[in-house]
Amino acid sequence: MNFSPSTIALLVYGVVSIVGGIIGFAKSQSKASIISGSISGVGLIVAGTAAAQNQEWGKIAGMAIAALLVIVFIVRLIKTKKFMPAGLMILGGVATHGAALLSA
Repeated sequence: MNFSPSTIALLVYGVVSIVGGIIGFAKSQSKASIISGSISGVGLIVAGTAAAQNQEWGKIAGMAIAALLVIVFIVRLIKTKKFMPAGLMILGGVATHGAALLSA
């Protein structure tokens, strides 16, 4: 297994997505939060695990999921004008892409 900075970033961002979905559900009973957080989080963790095993598709899939999350949360930040959780997820996605570019 090769735990490069991009792989670690994918795994951490996946865990943050899952935890965020759970928190969103706990605070507002939002089923959408727990479903989308779980799906995107598991996707990021699967992609990170594949990337750690030097499978190129893992890094590509992880970056695609992270990019989609950044877009979704930019729209949410513009709509709600609240930093949490949108701003945190945007920063996480940008950091994940930064780690991927630096370790390329």
